[in-house]
Amino acid sequence: MKSFYDAIKEKKMQEMQTIDWQDFAKVELRVGRIVSAEVFKQARKPAYILHVDFGEELGVKKSSVQVTELYSPEELVGKLVVGVVNFPRKQIGPVMSECLITGFHNAEGAVALCVPDKDVPLGSKLC
Repeated sequence: MKSFYDAIKEKKMQEMQTIDWQDFAKVELRVGRIVSAEVFKQARKPAYILHVDFGEELGVKKSSVQVTELYSPEELVGKLVVGVVNFPRKQIGPVMSECLITGFHNAEGAVALCVPDKDVPLGSKLC
């Protein structure tokens, strides 16, 4: 007999939409380095405004991120992150977000950034 947890997991797997390689290849997931981080004072939910350097080809892009529970602005500067750089720009209050910085929710719901564990060149594409 399946446990409640196993039944929920199975249902989620059935609901998960599959994609093919061409779909995945369209997503530009690139490595960038945070060059500045400041509190986004006008945000409805606590957030930071990040400026992320994605290397010579893409340059510095701005993003609004809700990672205030686990990170301070000071500890974000210099950190490598993974961002989606080919979404359309999005207006978030007074800020025009130019990329989506990726992360994962922890058990308490706070967002932990998705980061490379080794130094790689800025702008490197996820493979």
